[in-house]
Amino acid sequence: MTYAEIKGIVFDLDGTLYVCDRFAAEIQAAAYGYIAALKQVSSAEAGLIMAATRLRLTEESGTVQTISAVCTALGGNVPDLHRFFEQTLQPESYLVRDERVVRLLVRLAEKFSLAIYTNNNRVLTTRILKCLGLDGLVADIFTINDTWRGKPDEEMVHRVLGEIGLSPDEALFVGDRYDVDLRLPEQLGCPVYLSQNLGQLLRLEELLIPIPGQSPTFVGSSSA
Repeated sequence: MTYAEIKGIVFDLDGTLYVCDRFAAEIQAAAYGYIAALKQVSSAEAGLIMAATRLRLTEESGTVQTISAVCTALGGNVPDLHRFFEQTLQPESYLVRDERVVRLLVRLAEKFSLAIYTNNNRVLTTRILKCLGLDGLVADIFTINDTWRGKPDEEMVHRVLGEIGLSPDEALFVGDRYDVDLRLPEQLGCPVYLSQNLGQLLRLEELLIPIPGQSPTFVGSSSA
């Protein structure tokens, strides 16, 4: 597949457009707090219960499980979990603007339509994008609020493609978790790109925006 066939990019948010281990740990701790309140146990006990549940679900499905899936399996529900996240998480305390990422999205937006499809909720997504200096750079944003179903979700991938007006082979999906963000789009015919650190994210520009006189080939692979 050549870069010329790609007309739009669908980014995951957390762990993709930014990587912050401290904030990721805070999200996990908030999930522990939600389950602790639900089960009337300590946060430490909730963590152990969630870890065991995640392991069981992963073994049963053969794929990595999300926080939402684990909490639902334990009797919680996604809307309540995300209301708890909105009330407790403070991305402003952890995330900072990185001009390299801002410049990347500005340049990509000149040639491609940009969208975000995230398992995060709309309130936190808006706050995170503001922290990162990326608010206003992405035309379409799809969050957990749209269906209250987390990734992977085939119906939602089709909806994203329909609303951004692209066929599968025209939409590059970028994410940090293959099982969650990329496996399903790839199965539906979308090129995918696994980005788990800043260097991999920034490399998108050289893959997608050709040097004059050259015709690079973009390999739509999860291992790119």
